[in-house]
Amino acid sequence: MKKPIIPAIATMFLLGCALGPPPQPGEPREAVEARLGRPTAVFNVGEIVIHEYGAGWFGQFTYMARYGADGRLISYEQVLTDEKFATVKLGVDTKDTILHTFGHPSETSYLGLRDLAVWSYRYKQSGVWDSMMHIEFSRDGVVRELMAGPDEMRTKRD
Repeated sequence: MKKPIIPAIATMFLLGCALGPPPQPGEPREAVEARLGRPTAVFNVGEIVIHEYGAGWFGQFTYMARYGADGRLISYEQVLTDEKFATVKLGVDTKDTILHTFGHPSETSYLGLRDLAVWSYRYKQSGVWDSMMHIEFSRDGVVRELMAGPDEMRTKRD
């Protein structure tokens, strides 16, 4: 039973070495793309270009690479974190600012009684728990509420 664990650990170690350190500010866009591959989405926000590297609808990690007008990396970060969600401003942020900050949601839904659109993101709450962050928008596309809860797709049921 213990023998399969050793190859799994070795594979994870080698994969970590192969990927190397994350892209660093100042790297040209072409170099970052050569290493990370094509982004899952690209956003142009003024002179800033944002590349989303999402893990799909079931993934808990999304990385955003931001480039300046010169095509060089400004920042690269994993955005589905408690700290990043805490930066959302109720009554100020919009669907566009949320999309440019967190990328595409894992799920979307609508709360008819409250007339709110909901974007849900899977993430590791406190870096440990399989959770969903639900961002609720009013009809005008402005953030009205955030609510974290368990990720039912990953929650073990008896």
